[in-house]
Amino acid sequence: MTAQVFIDGEAGTTGLQIRARLEARADVRLIRLADDERKDPDARARALNAADLAILCLPDEAAREAVSLIDNPETRVIDASTAYRTDPEWTYGFPELDAAQAAKVAASKRVSNPGCYPTGAIALVRPLVDAGVLPRDFPVTVNAVSGYSGGGKNLIRRYEEAGAPDHLANAYRAYALGLAHKHLPEMQVHAGLDHTPLFVPAVGNYHKGMLVQVPLQLWALPGKPSPDDLRALLAERYAGADFVSVAPAEDSAGREDLDPEGLNGTNDMRLYVFGNAAGDQALLAAVLDNLGKGASGAAVQNMNLMLGLDPQAGLSDRLAA
Repeated sequence: MTAQVFIDGEAGTTGLQIRARLEARADVRLIRLADDERKDPDARARALNAADLAILCLPDEAAREAVSLIDNPETRVIDASTAYRTDPEWTYGFPELDAAQAAKVAASKRVSNPGCYPTGAIALVRPLVDAGVLPRDFPVTVNAVSGYSGGGKNLIRRYEEAGAPDHLANAYRAYALGLAHKHLPEMQVHAGLDHTPLFVPAVGNYHKGMLVQVPLQLWALPGKPSPDDLRALLAERYAGADFVSVAPAEDSAGREDLDPEGLNGTNDMRLYVFGNAAGDQALLAAVLDNLGKGASGAAVQNMNLMLGLDPQAGLSDRLAA
């Protein structure tokens, strides 16, 4: 039977990408609202309750409102906002989090879609914490750069419209300098850390694509693991994963740079481990599309699991920019 899916907020950046991944599929039928109904609570409530699965692409408060409108016990929900990412009553929608997480997502009625930055950071850190190689109380630092699409319509407008404040003006800009980015609670909880990471995000003057980096002083870790030890742990954790892979040593050793746009249009994430000549420092890095595995692709991946559909459906082809 064809699944009925409603994207609440389909006109936004993430919603548009999800729609593009779904609208040609035969196993899904999209419930659509007319433009003048998209902010009508009654029309939204009817669509939400008619859906087998609703995907919320809304600001936090609007997402909470949407959930409150659902009284159909069979309607399943994926929320792409930050509203429920650390809520214990919701399942965290990173299926690769551990060996049991995909099954938890598949069985859940309420799934919180991960943030783009946390997806990369958690993928790199959580396996090391679980293995005891990285202590839970270790002071973790995360540095990252994203394309400006991660900031939504307003930031896209500022970068793309001629005459707008940021149009062609800034090649790279760090932000959230108060060290209180909204993704920090999610990073800490799902990476398994006792303390909030020090997180320094940045935006580049390009549309989409993300690079997340975690530097580590290996001499400060118990057992003083080598870069190869860390790579082996990550490779073991993600062996057989559909969308997360770990670059082999020869790939990392031969690289002089990483392109944050390298996986654009996909739901893939590629992890790297770099080390210095002495072997006492390492740089962990993740490359992903902030609108793919960091947003719309992740939502479709979770939807496929929750509805029992082909895990690769809507995700195997590269999505056009």
